[in-house]
Amino acid sequence: MANDIAKSVRTTLTGILPPITMPFDQGGNLVSEGLKGQIDFMIESGVRGVVAGGSTGEGHTLSTDEFVEAMNATHGAVSGRVPFVVGLIVNSTKEAVERVERLDGLSIAALQVTPVHYLFKPELESTITHFRSIWDATGIPILIYNVIPWNYLSAEEMLTIMDEVPGVVGMKQSSGDLKSLSDLLLQARPENLVLTGIDALLYSGFSLGAHGAITALTSAVPGVTVKLFDAVAAGDHQLGKEIHFKLNALWNVLRHDNLPACVKYIQSRQGLPLFHPRPPMEQVSEEQKSAIDRHLADVLAFAG
Repeated sequence: MANDIAKSVRTTLTGILPPITMPFDQGGNLVSEGLKGQIDFMIESGVRGVVAGGSTGEGHTLSTDEFVEAMNATHGAVSGRVPFVVGLIVNSTKEAVERVERLDGLSIAALQVTPVHYLFKPELESTITHFRSIWDATGIPILIYNVIPWNYLSAEEMLTIMDEVPGVVGMKQSSGDLKSLSDLLLQARPENLVLTGIDALLYSGFSLGAHGAITALTSAVPGVTVKLFDAVAAGDHQLGKEIHFKLNALWNVLRHDNLPACVKYIQSRQGLPLFHPRPPMEQVSEEQKSAIDRHLADVLAFAG
């Protein structure tokens, strides 16, 4: 049963899975009707699924009611065209379960769940219990979102969680740690899903065998990252490296502290409305815009 679930997720959630940005107005209010145009853009770009509620989507700022509104709007906009992944960035098992319970009736391919993220790091056994409790309560396959700096899980810890909890079927490895990504690909079971969240090294991750990516750049320039993934899958490493270095140059001018705002700006340069980050995150400055624009055209040249 557990292997069947993992194999199903491994089959359906491969390739580029962009974390959608959350549309806020200037006052920081959620504009959920702004999601559909972005999701159409993603799907038309060839992505294999969409993720809502992640870091790029400022999911950590959403109240429970806003979370429910955003997930329902995303689900409606996706309309079954690609798999839908729900992101959970919460501080307790109780909150994680309660949020998912309020999504009853939605078709959810998987949950992308961080370890708890505020300050206090539980022992591994408690973290295993956290993931097991979410799985037992929801029955929805879980991807570990390994991104919390002070609660960062080693490859061995993630593999242990997957061994102990049948519903934890994969992970997204973030924070620039290509060695951990390699270790996961080396040691994970064949049915497990190993995704990269390392923006500056998408080509490297795909070349190692990562099954796909959920990153800011996949949301900013979905068509280009689809082309990169497909190029590596086809063995066209020359094209893959060409795309990599253009993406690398763009990534180098994106400021991490207001990265979601930068992604929204890049999306707007491709015809989407320009929405705002949620305060106190800063808007994209004119200096940032100029730096982004200097590199964006070179990246988008690969989108056609």
